[in-house]
Amino acid sequence: MNSKIRCLLALLFVLPAAAAERIAANQPREGHGLHYTSPVTVWDEALPLGNGIMGALVWGDGKPVKISLDRSDLWDLRLVPEFSTPEYKFRIMREWHLQGRTEDLVRLYEQPYNRPAPTRIPAGRIELSFDTKPVFVDSSLSLADATAEMRFRGSHLRAMVHAVEPVGMISIQSPAPVSIALVAPAFAGKIDEPARGGIGAGDLAQLGYPAPQKSAGPGWQAFLQQGAEGFRFAVYVCWKSSDRSWTAAWSVASSFEGPDPLALARKRSESALARGYERMAESHRGWWRSFWQKSSVSLPNPVLERQWYLETYKFGAAARRGAPPISLQAIWTADDGKLPPWKGDYHHDLNTQLSYWPCYGSNHLEEGLGYLDYLWNTRDAGFAWTQRFFEMPGLNVPMTADLNGNQIGGWRQYTHSATTAAWLAQHFYLHWKYSADHEFLAQRAYPYLRDAAVFLEAFTNQRGSDGLRTFPLSSSPEINDNRPDAWFTTPTNYDLALSRWLFAAASELAAVLGLS
Repeated sequence: MNSKIRCLLALLFVLPAAAAERIAANQPREGHGLHYTSPVTVWDEALPLGNGIMGALVWGDGKPVKISLDRSDLWDLRLVPEFSTPEYKFRIMREWHLQGRTEDLVRLYEQPYNRPAPTRIPAGRIELSFDTKPVFVDSSLSLADATAEMRFRGSHLRAMVHAVEPVGMISIQSPAPVSIALVAPAFAGKIDEPARGGIGAGDLAQLGYPAPQKSAGPGWQAFLQQGAEGFRFAVYVCWKSSDRSWTAAWSVASSFEGPDPLALARKRSESALARGYERMAESHRGWWRSFWQKSSVSLPNPVLERQWYLETYKFGAAARRGAPPISLQAIWTADDGKLPPWKGDYHHDLNTQLSYWPCYGSNHLEEGLGYLDYLWNTRDAGFAWTQRFFEMPGLNVPMTADLNGNQIGGWRQYTHSATTAAWLAQHFYLHWKYSADHEFLAQRAYPYLRDAAVFLEAFTNQRGSDGLRTFPLSSSPEINDNRPDAWFTTPTNYDLALSRWLFAAASELAAVLGLS
């Protein structure tokens, strides 16, 4: 590797605490954040806030201010019925491929992904309006304390999603009265655009949910939304005002937390509002100060330095232990009346893996454990899928997965890759390497690698003409898209590299544990 590249990479990894103290108290500078002098008019350019479980996007021109809401366990978890049929087997998939039965392959493996569910779902938005027409000045995101701000002529708005508690807060200083509207997602709206998979997921109303149950009273608004198969979620927002000051708190709760999500969201919001914005902000800032103390960089190129801080901020906002891991849009699901692109799912052919690589070099192993906990806790779904589809022992993982780790389909060559678990296993290995936690090695890292290796040993049991192990079918995301020639009869570099790494790493960990 070129020496200059090695030096640059070294700068991107964690600095020891003593060295880090020399770098501007380890806090991002004002220029590291976001600053807009024109209003943001689309959700995907908004100011992002989050704490792993709840997210928010702050945008708009003040007519109104929009705060898009999200929660990472909001899912439509309907199963794909085709994946429980007798023909759903790897050996049949291979036979159909060799027989040229492409239409059957598309029907069974790919067309289900074009349906609306399973999918991530959004939580709606808060809209804030002033009685006088506001004149937009600017908006900004402070990375140091994870606070979004909007300034209008004579008015100032601050918003945060608390770093630890599942609540968000808004503080507005304005001579003009503030009006608020809680807008539920258009699940019961009109269907103008049907789903077609991928980025064009179509209208939310395709999910077939009933209209939300809305409620309101003096100083509060709420709705309860019924989803699929008994799932429900609720949003509650409450507020209070005094002379030139207006404060609000909101929370999103789901039935995964308990039988009455509306009561839970109300309790959280009212508790936060009673404590007040400044008191809540104090503990919020404390968490972020601790987060930024873990690592920092100082680079001669200010663009690269700023990008490091922006990406590290996003990781801190989206990743928490105890929350679901980072999905395609993380806790910032599309707020445009549509289903999220690619269902907002877990793509394990690059997306989840790369989202968590920064946790090792930046000294944020605790946040990275949210990902490993998810992979560990969904192993049973992986074992069951491996046995049902591959008819083999050991562990593999669907490349496209829902919150419970179930296969949801897509391009057949990659969603049913034999090496997905091998790549995911690398994160267990990296956590052991960076933490030197022997208990984690024995109880999680080695068992995960061992089980993934057992499967790949079985899958590569046949021999090629050279007498070496080979793959009955091999692929490399996303070479040749989903055409028949996206499958190869000899191992691709992708499959070969992952297999060789997994067998070597599993052997290494077994030796450390004295098992070989």
